[in-house]
Amino acid sequence: AVRFGTADEVLAAGEGIETVLSPRQVLPRMPMLAALSAAHLAAILFPPSLRRLYVVRDRDPAGDGARDGLVARAASLGIEAMSLTPREGDFNDDLRRWGADALWAALKDQLHPEDVRRFMEG
Repeated sequence: AVRFGTADEVLAAGEGIETVLSPRQVLPRMPMLAALSAAHLAAILFPPSLRRLYVVRDRDPAGDGARDGLVARAASLGIEAMSLTPREGDFNDDLRRWGADALWAALKDQLHPEDVRRFMEG
């Protein structure tokens, strides 16, 4: 896995580098992880202090399967898991087609309000 930032209570994890780097452009303070494959995404290790996990999903069957497995595993450990869903096939497609401002707005609508304050404001 490739890590961007140091995860503590919140982490966003996705399958590919481009899928993760695109939201990272508009959420530079949020810790993120690119697992490099759907199988690796389903098997990531959670930091002991993690309490909320964002699954940066791709719109494809492999991405759905990895997301479902990761959400179930997180829930079994008491970690709140939330999906971040792109408009197009993945967030890199969204960034290229719609631009950074539209991606920022779309992600803001999908984040927990506490994380909007923590990672998007001020």
